[in-house]
Amino acid sequence: MKRTTRRIVITGASSGIGAATAIAFARQGCQLVLGARGRAGLEDIASQCRAAGGQAQIGIVDVTDAAAVRRFAAEARDALGGIDLWFSDVGIGVVGKYLDVPIADHQRVIEANLLGHMNDAHAVLPIFQQQGHGIWVNMISIGGFITSPYAAAYAASKFGLRGFSAALRGELRDWPDIHVCDVYPTFVDTPAIYHAGNYTGARLTFPPGALTPEKVADAVVKLARRPRDTTVLGAPESALRLGEFANPVAASLMNRFMDAWSKKAAPARPTTGTMYAPPAGPSGVRSGSGSGQQRSSQGSHTALLVGAAVAAAALGMRLARRAP
Repeated sequence: MKRTTRRIVITGASSGIGAATAIAFARQGCQLVLGARGRAGLEDIASQCRAAGGQAQIGIVDVTDAAAVRRFAAEARDALGGIDLWFSDVGIGVVGKYLDVPIADHQRVIEANLLGHMNDAHAVLPIFQQQGHGIWVNMISIGGFITSPYAAAYAASKFGLRGFSAALRGELRDWPDIHVCDVYPTFVDTPAIYHAGNYTGARLTFPPGALTPEKVADAVVKLARRPRDTTVLGAPESALRLGEFANPVAASLMNRFMDAWSKKAAPARPTTGTMYAPPAGPSGVRSGSGSGQQRSSQGSHTALLVGAAVAAAALGMRLARRAP
C-alpha cells in the first residue's frame, strides 16, 4: 500500500465483504470511517478494526439518501483530513419471479445497489478532484456480466453499475491519479443470504465453491497499492465475457433450474429481509452457523443468485474449451 493511501471510507461496512475489508485495512494501520444503516453492526466491526491495529470511526448512513451520503462524505473527509480510497460495498437482493415480487421491492434493490453507489461517487469524486487523487472501488459481482433469472432487479443493478463505472472512467481521463476500480467476485460466503428478500416459497441455500470475504478484502487492499479497472475473483475474466455472450441460453437454463429448485427446496414464507431496515444486532463477516455474530447481515451478494451466475460462467468456460 502506498504510504499516502491510508485514509479509507467504506459504505456497507457492518458485515460481509465490507467488514472483512475494514479489518484488512485496519491491519495495515489505516484510519477508517465505516458507514452503514445499523449502529450495532458498525460498532462491532469498528471494535474489531481497533483491535487489529487501525483507527475506526462510524457513521450511520443510508446510501439511498443522496443528501445523507454527502454529509457522511464531508464528515469523513474532515475526520480523516482527506480520503484516499472509498469502497462502495452496499448491496441487497430479492429472490423470486419478477411478477411475484412487489414492485416496491424491485425499486428498493435498484435504489440501494445502483443509485446508492452513484450517490457515493457523486459525494466523493469532488473530494478526489480537490485533492488531485483518490480511488473509488465499486463492488459489483459476477452478476454484472451474467444475468440470473429470479433476480431481475439485482441483474439490472449490477449491469448498470458496470456501465456507470465505464462512463466515469471516460469522464475522468484528465485526472490520471483518480481511479475507478470494479470488483467482480463470484459467490462469496457472507451473511447476506439471511437478509435477502425471498418470494420463491423455498428456503434459500448456499451453492458450493464459495470465496471467503477475506479473499475479496485482500483484493480491495491490493487496489490501494495498484489500482486497476477490473478485478475478477473466482472465475477467469475471459469466461465471464464468454458467459455474457451466451447469456440468452444461460438465462433460459438457469430459469429452468430455479423453477425446479423452488419446488424441491424446504418451504419458506415470503420476506423482505433487511431491505427496508438494518439488522437488529451485529452481523459479522461470514455466514457461519455457529456464533450469533455471523448469522445475519446485508452484504454484496445474494448467495443463491451469485451461485447461479457461477453456473453460467461455467457454461462460458465450457464454450471456451470447445472454441477452435
